[in-house]
Amino acid sequence: MPNIAGTLRRLVLAPSLASVSFAGRGFEIEPSDSTRRLEAIPRTVVCGFEWAIETRRISELELRLELIEPELRGFAYEGAAMALTVLDATAGGSRTRELLSGKGAPHLLLAYIGIGFAMARLPRARWRKVLPDLEPSVFHPVLSWLVVDGYGFDLAYFGAERWIGRQEIPKPYPWQGSPEYFPRAVDQGIGRALWFVHGGRPSRVLDAVGAFAEARHEDLWAGVGLAATFAGGCGADELAALARAAGAHRAALGVGCVFAVRARTFAGHVPEHTELSALALAGAGVGELARIADETAVAEDGAAEPAYELWRQRIRQRLHAIEPIG
Repeated sequence: MPNIAGTLRRLVLAPSLASVSFAGRGFEIEPSDSTRRLEAIPRTVVCGFEWAIETRRISELELRLELIEPELRGFAYEGAAMALTVLDATAGGSRTRELLSGKGAPHLLLAYIGIGFAMARLPRARWRKVLPDLEPSVFHPVLSWLVVDGYGFDLAYFGAERWIGRQEIPKPYPWQGSPEYFPRAVDQGIGRALWFVHGGRPSRVLDAVGAFAEARHEDLWAGVGLAATFAGGCGADELAALARAAGAHRAALGVGCVFAVRARTFAGHVPEHTELSALALAGAGVGELARIADETAVAEDGAAEPAYELWRQRIRQRLHAIEPIG
């Protein structure tokens, strides 16, 4: 049964289902089956948040989250990670760690993004407490830069006029000891948001990316590739158009695609649209892209450049060797 404190926190912190819709955000998007499917994603995140903020036991939360269809389940865990991070950072505890050490483990990459959503609602003084103490792995803590990606997505989705319209850049923060990389990871999240803000329409995404300074395009395109591959939203012809639109940044688009593919395979469910995106955006099938992700992985070793960025560079090099399809 939901608790009173949890209900109050939900009312204060959780956006409504209506407010996260495209119309609710004021995005100029013509409704279609594809856009309605995209809209289901932020709504699923909100449901995950509401369940987590009100549920006393992680085991009860897991039962609810596992009811979500496989294609959307990771987004429900994303919202749950957001809620539990807020609770851990403000009231203490290790709820997020418990979730991600249990049934949430396969959804770690999306849970990172949910932690970033929580950061957008917490004062910076609390940010040092948001990353859960998980067992080191090929993904943790290297891919915890997706937390910052999630923070950037939240900024752009809920503050499009400021972060997309005026293209503002947030103040750096020493995430993983690399404050200089922080704005780049934020841009990767803004790139993901552009896919949603423009309803998965390649021509509009191209115009939106083009409005930013050229130095930011690579990271923005990587975010677009991740969103298009993981979330879907358009067909094969439009994916081909997206790849052409990326031009010189097609490899960056492919890097985002590779991480999305690995997130999907790690979670154990690969929808048809991810298969299509893999071929169109990175020129290879899901199995090959997952292998590329694993074979290029870089361990965190305290080097000056984040291991995450070195991993991305290695993936980019491998993609350059693949003959593009389409």
